[in-house]
Amino acid sequence: MKLNLAILGSTGSIGQSLLKIISKDKKNYRILLLTADKNYKLILEQAKKFNVRNIIITNKKYFDLAKIRNKKNNIYIHNNFDNLKKIFTKKIDYTMSSIVGLDGLVPTFKIIKYTNKIAIANKETIICAWNLIKKELKKHNTEFIPVDSEHFSIWYAIQNKSNYNIEKLYLTASGGPLLKMPLSKFNNLKISQIIKHPNWNMGAKISVDSATMMNKVFEVIEAKKIFNLDYKKISIFIHPHSYLHAILKFKDGMINLIAHDTTMEIPINNTLDNLKKNKIKTKKINLNKLNNLQLSGVNKQRFPTIKLLNQLPSKDSLFETILVSTNDYLVDLLLKKKITYLELIEKLFKILSKKEFKKYKSIEPKKITDILNLHKTIKSIIIQNEKYL
Repeated sequence: MKLNLAILGSTGSIGQSLLKIISKDKKNYRILLLTADKNYKLILEQAKKFNVRNIIITNKKYFDLAKIRNKKNNIYIHNNFDNLKKIFTKKIDYTMSSIVGLDGLVPTFKIIKYTNKIAIANKETIICAWNLIKKELKKHNTEFIPVDSEHFSIWYAIQNKSNYNIEKLYLTASGGPLLKMPLSKFNNLKISQIIKHPNWNMGAKISVDSATMMNKVFEVIEAKKIFNLDYKKISIFIHPHSYLHAILKFKDGMINLIAHDTTMEIPINNTLDNLKKNKIKTKKINLNKLNNLQLSGVNKQRFPTIKLLNQLPSKDSLFETILVSTNDYLVDLLLKKKITYLELIEKLFKILSKKEFKKYKSIEPKKITDILNLHKTIKSIIIQNEKYL
């Protein structure tokens, strides 16, 4: 029997990797929905290749262009997620949620009721709305699997254990392109240097987050929420090879080191139904890397964003939305060459320390619109207050 599935963000790196896996054994899969924002040409090609009848293109300009390009009218093209009830006549088996940023929040939330399993690769959804997502998962009896290599590794190690008794969790970070660069050169960093990750091929935004170590701050928040841990139980090790993804120390004294090749195809493939997983070629165990893990603590002078973890509330709050939104805005300014790397770090701390934002540490999001409305206002608040910039 075929696995019925949907891919939110099919033109991104995660979506394309999943389609690459599926293409090796297409007879076992039926894709009911693909979505994109702007890349209408690629999503139309994907729909044709995998015989997908429904696609969603959220950007109105590219939605219109896709309608013109789809002259044969053999694909139903939608502009938003309001027609999911028509697209899915019954619950599907699996959904991959890989839309980047808070744009993925509403689609992820909406599709939970229509799928038996959802693999979420969208950090912002988990960071800002985990309390709401968790309730929705429980309400519709939908299974959740994290896709990030670190969180998938943890999930893989503890799955089927009702009480996993974690004493300490260590996430690994490569250190990105700036790990060994002299601090004296940080004043004149070029964008090309900042986004040149040594191990992973990622988009510009997440590459910047990796360079600042903000990506790892986000992953600590995700781990805290997903696995219901205190921040004090989570630490970060620098591991330049990106071969070891997480270390789990259990209360019974056992320690698990979870490693896999530096490719997202491994966690993505393993989120699929056990009967539909494909065999993928992997390299032999790398003894050189295992014998030379080069684990070390994080130098907070080189990566000061790690200090932000000390400012986070222990309970779910809207402050996480402020953190995500502020970082998004500043990274965008950096990529547009309007601020420097060091200015990004400086302004991030300056903005997050403002009294008007601190009050949100005690306010829990009650509905998705709480998060979306706050996200929209952050940019305007920052722009209107020149002292922030």
